[in-house]
Amino acid sequence: MASSTRPKLQVEGLTVGFGGTIIQQDVSFSVTAGSVFAIMGSSGSGKSSLMRAMIGLLRPMAGSIRVEDEDYWAATEARRAQIDQGFGVLFQSGALWSSMTVAENVALPLHLLSALDDASIRQLAEIKLSLVGLEGAGDDMPAELSGGMVKRAGLARALALDPEILMLDEPSSGLDPITARRLDDLILELRDGFGMTIVLVSHDLPSLFAICDDGVFLGAESRTAIAHGAPRQLRDDCNDPTVHAFMRRQRPQ
Repeated sequence: MASSTRPKLQVEGLTVGFGGTIIQQDVSFSVTAGSVFAIMGSSGSGKSSLMRAMIGLLRPMAGSIRVEDEDYWAATEARRAQIDQGFGVLFQSGALWSSMTVAENVALPLHLLSALDDASIRQLAEIKLSLVGLEGAGDDMPAELSGGMVKRAGLARALALDPEILMLDEPSSGLDPITARRLDDLILELRDGFGMTIVLVSHDLPSLFAICDDGVFLGAESRTAIAHGAPRQLRDDCNDPTVHAFMRRQRPQ
């Protein structure tokens, strides 16, 4: 359950796109501090593009994103870089550097953004790997890991700087149901144990139903948000035919 009613993130009238092409327009929602919030929608609806705007990788065409009531895109570049340190991001592929060991991947943000010495950084990297169940895997190369281990290693790196907000792009994509459930449990442990606010892009129904407190559903054809609410609530109560079909489908899409 969400730990408070205080908004950690507020998206207001957001429009994102590339060039002259609008992907999503006039999207608004709030993310409560300490909650797990889902960005839902079918493939091609713009879920990942919306998240990219939220983490500073895609400048919106219109609208605002407020972090702790501070307008992210209205801030200076230097201030945005400071705000960014409060985000931890897990990309869909895990995005590990293949030429680095697992521990070196996890340590990279610490080398770039902290003043810690090498020994302290190595120790912290091992702590983060232990937190996600990868004790002893620090000297492995990414190519030696299973898909689930790659996701957990990417999550360990996302946790390196002790973020208050964790952004996860399709965290269970490509995982078998058992591994996906273990990752879901880990996400809930992070929320409950550290009070993190978690935003995830997903179309994996078991994960959405198991861990999400609230969410927004993006319409691919309308190119805007067409429903708001917890995934279970949308499944049971939403009358929009697109949302209804998505939330009640029998096989993953």
